[in-house]
Amino acid sequence: MLTKLLREITPLTPSDCFTVFSRTKTKFDFPLHYHEEFELNFIRNAKGAKRVIGDHIEEIDDLELVLVGSNLQHGWFTHRCSGQEIKEITIQFHRDLFDEKFLQRNQMSFIRNLLERSLHGVLFSRETIQAISPRLIELPQKHGFDSVMELMSILHDLSISRNFRTLSDVTFNNQEKLSYNSRRIERIMEYLKNNFDQNISLSDAAKIAGMTEVALSRFFKLRTGKNFVDTLNEVRLGTATRMLIDTTYSITEVAYKCGFNNMSNFNRLFKKKKDCTPKEFRQEYTASGVRTFI
Repeated sequence: MLTKLLREITPLTPSDCFTVFSRTKTKFDFPLHYHEEFELNFIRNAKGAKRVIGDHIEEIDDLELVLVGSNLQHGWFTHRCSGQEIKEITIQFHRDLFDEKFLQRNQMSFIRNLLERSLHGVLFSRETIQAISPRLIELPQKHGFDSVMELMSILHDLSISRNFRTLSDVTFNNQEKLSYNSRRIERIMEYLKNNFDQNISLSDAAKIAGMTEVALSRFFKLRTGKNFVDTLNEVRLGTATRMLIDTTYSITEVAYKCGFNNMSNFNRLFKKKKDCTPKEFRQEYTASGVRTFI
């Protein structure tokens, strides 16, 4: 049996737009968890700590700023961090802070894109962190309407910043869905998520979209930023990492259940994506206290 992932009940009340915490600590001691609220986490002086966002595991540097989307499991762990004054500012805001109709307005397109990407975790560049951090540090001192406007302004500036990186695989946070602003792409993605264990080709996707293979290939890359084969592999790998965490299936069973008919190909793609083997990934999660057998 596997341990149950902690669902955090945050202190954010229904009558408040957001809540912010500023604290100094010597270690990370909160377990891997998830919650409905979005979370912006700014951390200083924690070089060597380990970050887990969805199925992504990485050692962090001395500056860290991550936006975690709704219901995405996440946590920071002391790991190799030896800093005695870890500074952390955590901002949590309701998923409906921005009304869905409001987000569809042209002027909100960048924030909408950022919030959608955050469903898989967004890591911001060092340059962006250095530019934004003074405002994050001052935010706990702001109150009322001014604080809400400042938070929205910060999110906007983050949304137009350069070189931010999506962390977790596209299918890992299966409670939430990305919008691709295209019914054809959304139909294809739904097909991939429901049939990833089958033999799927570009020809199959083209029939669903009602397009030629050449036209779909170009359209798919334009809308998603990735080609069809890479996206299919990402869907399969996202499901594989979920199985490695949530089930007791052997690695061979996981590979075949996710549509990989060749173990060497599965291991190669997994290592290229995660920078570790499936076995090492499972061990890493277990070592973090994320997943244990009883």
